[in-house]
Amino acid sequence: TSLENLFLFLFSGFSHSAFTFGIESHISQSNINGTLVPPAALISILQKGLQYVEAEISINEDGTVFDGRPIESLSLIDAVMPDVVQTRQQVFREKLAQQRAAVAAAAVQQNTPKNGEATVNGEENGAHAINNHSETMEIDGDVDIPASKATVLRGHESEVFICAWNPVSDLLASGSGDSTARIWNLNENGNSGSTQLVLRHCIREGGQDVPSNKDVTSLDWNSDGTLLATGSYDGFARIWTKDGNLASTLGQHKGPIFALKWNKKGNCILSAGVDKTTIIWDAHTGEAKQQFPFHSAPALDVDWQNNTTFASCSTDMCIHVCRLGCDRPVKTFQGHTNEVNAIKWDPSGMLLASCSDDMTLKVWSMKQDNCVHDLQAHNKEIYTIKWSPTGPGTSNPNSNIMLASASFDSTVRLWDVERGVCIHTLTKHQEPVYSVAFSPDGKYLASGSFDKCVHIWNTMVRILNLYHQCRYTNKTAGKQEKCRTE
Repeated sequence: TSLENLFLFLFSGFSHSAFTFGIESHISQSNINGTLVPPAALISILQKGLQYVEAEISINEDGTVFDGRPIESLSLIDAVMPDVVQTRQQVFREKLAQQRAAVAAAAVQQNTPKNGEATVNGEENGAHAINNHSETMEIDGDVDIPASKATVLRGHESEVFICAWNPVSDLLASGSGDSTARIWNLNENGNSGSTQLVLRHCIREGGQDVPSNKDVTSLDWNSDGTLLATGSYDGFARIWTKDGNLASTLGQHKGPIFALKWNKKGNCILSAGVDKTTIIWDAHTGEAKQQFPFHSAPALDVDWQNNTTFASCSTDMCIHVCRLGCDRPVKTFQGHTNEVNAIKWDPSGMLLASCSDDMTLKVWSMKQDNCVHDLQAHNKEIYTIKWSPTGPGTSNPNSNIMLASASFDSTVRLWDVERGVCIHTLTKHQEPVYSVAFSPDGKYLASGSFDKCVHIWNTMVRILNLYHQCRYTNKTAGKQEKCRTE
């Protein structure tokens, strides 16, 4: 109904779906008073309904808790299926019996990791058999970062969606739901000494600039750290100097911008939007050099292969490789069966990795149509991926290249792409993992999750050790904060 669409459009928080519902249902043309709709009303009702069904599945007829915790990805469709309670309980009784039988069988055999994979779980500290001998997994205990070791950056008045370090100086850029980006100077010492430049995203209305009131969800520094590009849900990309001055406004997308990247040369900016197109912009003039209308659904991510060639992915499940000056894709990769969330070229520009809601990670080569590797191990959607800054073409050529994937299944996986196998599974997070980043030397991997924790892992040992955990959170007067640990 129109009212349900209004709920989703205004209060769901699912930006892609909300925008689509808003356009298709013509909410802006309706006479529904949005101020009378309680925030998150529909979502709350649906969540409560799911919780009631999950509770019913979890409890036996005599009131005892079901042994085996049978809840796994109960969707809206699952919840309304006939006999869902009895069916789920029976399935998990059988699964639990199989697990117990497997444990009993394993007790009389040597426990050797499958396919060379080492699993790291912060709650387990046992001996793992590798190469026919046992190695004890050493995991540091949780470390709470004291306030004296953290720089807290206060100022944003809504969620902070993205941060990016300046490549040459100690500046940090951040984008937020308060319709601003900020540049923080971290050269100063002390929590209160860090200065900030507020980059207000405004639109022209009635002959004057007014706040756009739209999220700033993408930003990227150019290679020499002199300019910052930002993308907003108001449909405009903007270029700012590192002093916080607006240099250019790039306006040709018809709707929110989901991703934006500088090329290495620094003369072009690439953007992807809900309007199904990608655009290459001239960074000097602010004009669109070419618009690529090849996707049949919103474009979610883009990444440069070189200064003129890039890849884009979309909810249409396709990946296109396009080149400036060409009127059709030079290559199209198909194989994912759901939305493709992120794509990344490896440091050499030879391999392209993609991750999807179909729970797979795929590696592609321009030399063939089919994927080089179809990596299947996650059991929920994969949100993002990162290549390690190692191997040929990097400043760490003697270290093996790795690929990290972060998933809604609360794990991070490290992959040996040359062999096409998962070499480590990092399982300490308790909620979906939304962000991963390697240190510049590739020796450490940081992961961030909805569980409010940052974990730092040592990637240079046979079995990864949990190196550090940051659980420093602080909210004052409703303002969002970020922290940097030393």
